[in-house]
Amino acid sequence: MADLKNRKDKFLTSSGIEVERVYEKATERNEKPGEFPFTRGIQTDMYRKRLWTMRQYAGFSTAEESNKRYHYLLKNGTTGLSVAFDLPTQIGYDSDHELADGEVGKSGVAIDSLKDIETLFDGIKLSEITTSMTINSTASILLAMYIAIAKKQGADLAQLSGTIQNDLLKEYAARGTYIYPPKQSMRIITDIFEYCTDAVPKWNTISISGYHIREAGSTAVQELAFTLSNGKEYLKAAIDKGLDINIFARRLSFFFNAHNNLFEEVAKFRAARRMWAHITKELGATDPKAQMLRFHTQTGGSTLTAQQPKNNIARVTIQALSAVLGGTQSLHTNGYDEALSLPTEEAARVAVRTQQILAFESGVTDTVDPLAGSYYIESLTDEVEKAAWKYIEQIDAMGGSVAAIEEGFMQKEIAAAAYKYQDAVEKKEEILVGVNKFTVEEEEREEILKVDDAIRNTQIEKIIALKGERDNTKVSQALSNLESAAKGTENLMPFILVAVESYATLGEIADVMRDVFGEY
Repeated sequence: MADLKNRKDKFLTSSGIEVERVYEKATERNEKPGEFPFTRGIQTDMYRKRLWTMRQYAGFSTAEESNKRYHYLLKNGTTGLSVAFDLPTQIGYDSDHELADGEVGKSGVAIDSLKDIETLFDGIKLSEITTSMTINSTASILLAMYIAIAKKQGADLAQLSGTIQNDLLKEYAARGTYIYPPKQSMRIITDIFEYCTDAVPKWNTISISGYHIREAGSTAVQELAFTLSNGKEYLKAAIDKGLDINIFARRLSFFFNAHNNLFEEVAKFRAARRMWAHITKELGATDPKAQMLRFHTQTGGSTLTAQQPKNNIARVTIQALSAVLGGTQSLHTNGYDEALSLPTEEAARVAVRTQQILAFESGVTDTVDPLAGSYYIESLTDEVEKAAWKYIEQIDAMGGSVAAIEEGFMQKEIAAAAYKYQDAVEKKEEILVGVNKFTVEEEEREEILKVDDAIRNTQIEKIIALKGERDNTKVSQALSNLESAAKGTENLMPFILVAVESYATLGEIADVMRDVFGEY
């Protein structure tokens, strides 16, 4: 029997919302799936008609190695790819840069030029899949590379589908892979919005991310509030650029985390849709598709434990279930060994199978919003929403997300929440199974995936070969034209695409903008 001696007198969610002993009533709402404010889902039939996209976040070492993993995942039932890039790629350095030493291919795949992207997607028809790319500061360059290879494959760009994260505000607040100052970053982001409206109209031009805010230690309410506040800032920037909210807001998506408190997470997702519908409406959106919050979910990386790692399979299952019950449009389930290393093939397969079991064996996809009407869920949805609006009102009073970030408000709130949680774990007020309770003296050693440091040399050899083969006059002209555009007001995306297609490297393109915009 479980140890009940230390059970609490007062029960709180991760956000400090008190949980009542029993719920006997809830706010009555006459809401239907597929209708404003979309609390119950953005489609009338949800998963009865179409399951969520099953993604696996993957990328490591070289493009060749990652390509093999993508083919493996597609063979095992993944229905969309999600690309992880290494840190040098994320912050605009080629693999031969001195600051790239020790990081090439470690946290994701190394991409130095269009050649690498051609290898990464070798044998994969981009017209037949959707691809999510977790990339921010260099999102414009990676998107241009993706468009370039799609053109080479003969794909219809009007049908090309996928997502770039492209969310710099959360980088300043919680993660740190930014390059340029906020004002210049917002220019690049809105240039992407404008360019994609005509060039790749089905592409999701930004994935406004709460995931990394949560990974940095925020509560569920903070994740929701800060993410929606950032989204509001992007809407205003696009409107100021003259874009039609009823068109560009359709191509915005969100990226949320899923942690272990099942019901709070479900409530968070339901509240997110309702809140975003009101935010977009207040800013002038009249088209229901522009008012809908569509989101991808990833299970919580920070919840995974290195101790007794197979316990993480249960954690990931709970988190994935919350995302499905909350109405996610796509889902990535973490490998059970990711607290130790990048996932092994076995862990990646178990993660995919977890989604498939939920989809085909659990019955939770048979009806829309199955927890609707639960006294607890409906009450908790209201409480989460109320607490999130309180944060957004504070941020609005400061002048919006950029001002709040510059004042350090979001950073301080996240740090305080992270400290409070860690303190509770150390005092055993919060139980982590296998970590501060139910431990074992000696554990089985897991096989882990190791990335060879020698791959940096491989990447450097590729760069040297590329620079010897390409038309360097053409590259210089493309980079010069990009520099002129960056100094002016023209949309940067066409210039970046020309530079990419001339086989300028990612670092060369990023450096042009560094020289013009400066670094933050």
